[in-house]
Amino acid sequence: MFRWFRKIGLVFVVALVPFVTPQVISYASNYGEAVTHWSNARYDRTYQSPDPRVVEEAVVQVLGARTWGWRGSFAIHTWISVKPKHADQYQRYEVIGWRSPHLTIRDGVPDNHWAGNRPYVIQDIRGAQAEAIINKLGPAVAAYPYKTDYTAWPGPNSNSFIAYLGRKIPELRLDLPPTAIGKDYLVEEGVVASSISGTGVQISAAGLAGLTLGLEEGVEFHLLGLTTGFDINDLTLKLPGFGRVPLIP
Repeated sequence: MFRWFRKIGLVFVVALVPFVTPQVISYASNYGEAVTHWSNARYDRTYQSPDPRVVEEAVVQVLGARTWGWRGSFAIHTWISVKPKHADQYQRYEVIGWRSPHLTIRDGVPDNHWAGNRPYVIQDIRGAQAEAIINKLGPAVAAYPYKTDYTAWPGPNSNSFIAYLGRKIPELRLDLPPTAIGKDYLVEEGVVASSISGTGVQISAAGLAGLTLGLEEGVEFHLLGLTTGFDINDLTLKLPGFGRVPLIP
């Protein structure tokens, strides 16, 4: 009996290697600027979103940025910014842990630094397709059940919210990076749901363990909120801490 327990333990340790090793290396790296407090960090615009006074067509962007301090070696914070056709400003939807209620809808800056970290665009959709997504966004946000609930790990958190929108609005074709911890916490879906992009299927046990197979996502394995996998579309590894790592530069 002890021999079987030892074998099971060895298999578990081996299974942890592709999750823990890249995360440990990532943790040893230094993300973010050397500031003493998050309130002193940069929150100014990065001008990655088109100027609404110049661009008339509808715009939908999903953005993400490393979180504050040591947490940035593990996770990013994500949000969605939209500009309807002919609108002169953006509307931004996100879940923020320290706000009450956590679900925040506000007009203004769509692409600012987050706690000193520069964001990057995860998805960018324009024109008629963006208009169709914006029309669905209001009802999807209104139906989100965790407006006043937030748990950094394993969820529901900011990334759980954006993943929820991806599942509700498959036109987003959203493929969140491995560093969007909380994305695999299935909201109102039980154990089996569509993948975030809507192009596959996902199995998840409360965001702690699971598997995703999708045309957009490729193959992902999930354990304790961490994700490792392979995206065949663009020959990219998905690694904890590092995110997406192209095999061909």
